[in-house]
Amino acid sequence: MQKTLFDNQNNEKLLEDVFQAYFDARKNKRNTVNALAFEQHFETELFKLYDEIISGNYQPSRSICFIVDKPVKREIFAANFRDRVVHHLIYNYISSIFDKTFINDSYSCRIGKGTHYGIKRIDKFMRSCSQNYKKDAYVLKLDIKGYFMSINRGILFNKIKQTLYLKLHQIDFDLSLVLDLIQKTIFNDSTKDCIIKGEKSDWEGLPKDKSLFHTKSNCGLPIGNLTSQLFGNIYMNEFDHYVKKVLKIKHYGRYVDDFILIHKSKKYLNSLIKVLSNFLLSTLDLVIHPNKICLQHFSKGVKYLGAVIKPHRIYIANRTMGNFYDTIKQLNKIVIDRKPNGDEKDKFISSMNSYLGILSHYKTYKIRKRMLFENLSGWWWNYAYLSGGYKKFIIK
Repeated sequence: MQKTLFDNQNNEKLLEDVFQAYFDARKNKRNTVNALAFEQHFETELFKLYDEIISGNYQPSRSICFIVDKPVKREIFAANFRDRVVHHLIYNYISSIFDKTFINDSYSCRIGKGTHYGIKRIDKFMRSCSQNYKKDAYVLKLDIKGYFMSINRGILFNKIKQTLYLKLHQIDFDLSLVLDLIQKTIFNDSTKDCIIKGEKSDWEGLPKDKSLFHTKSNCGLPIGNLTSQLFGNIYMNEFDHYVKKVLKIKHYGRYVDDFILIHKSKKYLNSLIKVLSNFLLSTLDLVIHPNKICLQHFSKGVKYLGAVIKPHRIYIANRTMGNFYDTIKQLNKIVIDRKPNGDEKDKFISSMNSYLGILSHYKTYKIRKRMLFENLSGWWWNYAYLSGGYKKFIIK
């Protein structure tokens, strides 16, 4: 009787968690056909999803695959909305557990971290290692070749499973059930029966190591899923601790597969390239991109996370500004001969505030003012106004 009561309590909590995951997924949902269909009867759909999860019958649905060109060309797999609910459920259960295992200077997909934190940390490292720019120091920047497509699913799942079993005292959910969802998410072949959105020509110019359609057996995670971001951090966590604890590199930071080491000795940093390469290949089956190795004096600065970090100043990279300009041009096309609808207004707000948010962290007041008044169509000013000194658009 006690066991039944305990199971019922667990089941009630799971149902609450499924509903919470739904509300989290809905916050950032696109108005796709399957999202709208789910929303029309969301309670019925959530109970159905809950029954599938608790019975062990849940299976991921078909994904939609397409290409985006900004900020760089990427292949995206958009999961079915019900699968996105499951992704949020997994994330809500395990993200806080794994976050405690990450080093401070792992910046991706973490509350209170992110690109701006990473940029500030690298700036601080440069100042510290060079003793406020008075001594020589060198910056080594590396990244992984085709990172998400190279992630070994078996290695990843074992890492997650081992860590969760070690953290049993922190777990207040059904571990076997959640591991089942994680396993099905990781090993799901997103390319199988996927819906291709766009033309075959969209894939032209995309390297094979950037596509799930060309990965090695049992490798690759789809870019576009919330879980992929978290799993990508988990996969490199062992490498982070190796750099910090074994190699004892004080000045080190990583955002996804883009990482930086700063040291007073150029010779030592150069010797580390082979050491790091061997560790990544033997432990994680990853390869350092041979054409993206950058080792130079701190005075030349470093381009990192959309910014250029130099002594005494940080400014926005040209590519980021170019993408902002291209976004404005695309938005201007919407209002050439008609009024924007609600979704288009939301897209305008989301896109513009994203770039303004990035720029507002740096000394870009004049740049923001010039970009908006010289390039943004006057028609948009009929529907939105600026707040906070060129920092944020608000719909009228």
